[in-house]
Amino acid sequence: MTTQTRRKAPALSPTLEGVAALAGVSSSTVSRVINGSPQVTESAVARVNDAIAKLGYVPNRAARSLVRRQTQTIAMMIPERTAEFFADPYFAEVIQGAAMYASSSDYSLTLLIESEQDPEKTHQFLRRGNVDGALILSHHSASSAYLELSRTLPVVFGVRPPGELDAAFDAEVRSVDVDNVAAAALATQHLVDRGRRRIATITGPLSTSAGRERLQGWSEVLAAAGLEPAGCEEGDYTPAGGAAAAERLLAGATPFDAVFVASAQMASGALPVLKAHGRRVPGDVAIATLDNNVFSTNTVPQLTTVDLHTSDKGATMVATLIRLIEGAEIGAETLIPIDLVVRDSSAS
Repeated sequence: MTTQTRRKAPALSPTLEGVAALAGVSSSTVSRVINGSPQVTESAVARVNDAIAKLGYVPNRAARSLVRRQTQTIAMMIPERTAEFFADPYFAEVIQGAAMYASSSDYSLTLLIESEQDPEKTHQFLRRGNVDGALILSHHSASSAYLELSRTLPVVFGVRPPGELDAAFDAEVRSVDVDNVAAAALATQHLVDRGRRRIATITGPLSTSAGRERLQGWSEVLAAAGLEPAGCEEGDYTPAGGAAAAERLLAGATPFDAVFVASAQMASGALPVLKAHGRRVPGDVAIATLDNNVFSTNTVPQLTTVDLHTSDKGATMVATLIRLIEGAEIGAETLIPIDLVVRDSSAS
């Protein structure tokens, strides 16, 4: 009778290879599980996580970053003039939300304002591997330079790309925005519901997609209600631009009893002009606007507005970009919810 000698299996070490051996999968599968890739079966994820727990394996984040050539840094790129950037609270709110979310993640956020003299300088910085991904935040539609960048670097835009976007970019372009048509329609419908029948508008710059879309929302509500437009003047998202547009509305031949203003900054500029011309707000003219910020609350009366949850937009942009960097499947467009905030400027 022969005796078979059993050899004791060697102890597995708490390494990536050890986890792979214990889980019965390849090392690359372990890496995908650790990095959160969706391209792993649930059973494999369970076996890998069980093996990690049993071996006490701790992934070396620095080593992972070197292997994957990651910097653990993402850039917030602002392709706007410096003066406009510092004057517009929209940018501060988006950046605040982005920074708060980034601070809770493994990524650092760096802010870049595009060089006005040499835009290519900042484009090159992004292309040279200094960051793992980029957030493009602007009032304007994405430029071809940044669209081209999205083919080689994870990029999330803070404004929806233009409708004439080349189909070749469709697979790469991701955006996080509000539905500007719906936001303008919500504000305008509120004015209709308050009994206003001669509703004018002060638009944003019609060179921007948001400006055109907010004009569309206003127009669609009036058409659905069977109302004729009571005047339309273009503004520039600043208080001074809103004031100038209000002067032009008052100088026009069409009377109005309400104004939808495409931003709270412009509405805050239009309000004193209306008062100076003897128009009581809301008695003679009701106002509804967009953006729930200090420009909507530091006025008398305070402004009815649609809250675009701008800080949430920044956080969602970062969350979307991180998922994109880490290989998740991301839809082309993510929309931020909106809410109507009723204040005294539209009281019946």
